[in-house]
Amino acid sequence: MSQAEKASRFADLHQKGNPVVLYNIWDAGGAQALAKAGAPAVATGSWSMAAAHGYGDGEALPLDFFLNIVERICASVDVPVTVDFEGGYATEPAEVAQNARKMIRAGAIGINFEDRIVKGEGLHSIEAQAARIKAIKAAAADEGVPLFLNARTDLFLGTDPATHESSLAEAREREAAYAEAGADCFFIPGLTETALISRVVDAATLPVNVMMIGDLTSVKDVAALGVSRASFGPAPFIQFLADFKKAYAGVVS
Repeated sequence: MSQAEKASRFADLHQKGNPVVLYNIWDAGGAQALAKAGAPAVATGSWSMAAAHGYGDGEALPLDFFLNIVERICASVDVPVTVDFEGGYATEPAEVAQNARKMIRAGAIGINFEDRIVKGEGLHSIEAQAARIKAIKAAAADEGVPLFLNARTDLFLGTDPATHESSLAEAREREAAYAEAGADCFFIPGLTETALISRVVDAATLPVNVMMIGDLTSVKDVAALGVSRASFGPAPFIQFLADFKKAYAGVVS
């Protein structure tokens, strides 16, 4: 498949009530293992990729190094690869768009793109984030790749669950604006109350992505909520490290 064909195939995997499962990886070996296990696509996780190379999360992994890893992952498998792009390693739309071009040229067919102000406080305004999304999609069109942009909102991740219901109105506003700007999916990590997820899904025009954390333990259960994508974030890497340490303890005991 060409890169554009991979992007289109990846988009087709997002089916409401039959979510694509992305068990996030951090290197080419993980990508190959998942592809051999039958995964139709692979996704990186920013926290996992950074930690695997001795860096913290939040764009601490140098961009050039990041691109080298992405290029190696994409070259190692035939399935579509979507990349956790965090905040795009820039603020201004033109700069973010240029970095997105680099991701595409490294082989990525999709990105997660968050509205959190990386290395700052709070979220980008709805208007600012929509402009950033629009710039990325224009750059992708110029590259000839229908880049699948998963627009992540950080309204819920790391915030008090008691505030989540009151954040739904802003979530709906952000989803609508991001969709109009060209986003392909709406990511709501940290929202784990099923009734609230259902309300987001019902109001959204975009496919909805949830992160399998906290009370979200069953893909079958989140599928019943109508989500189109279930991803695991840093959980696979955390489990890998735990198993690795346990195996070491077993051979030295």
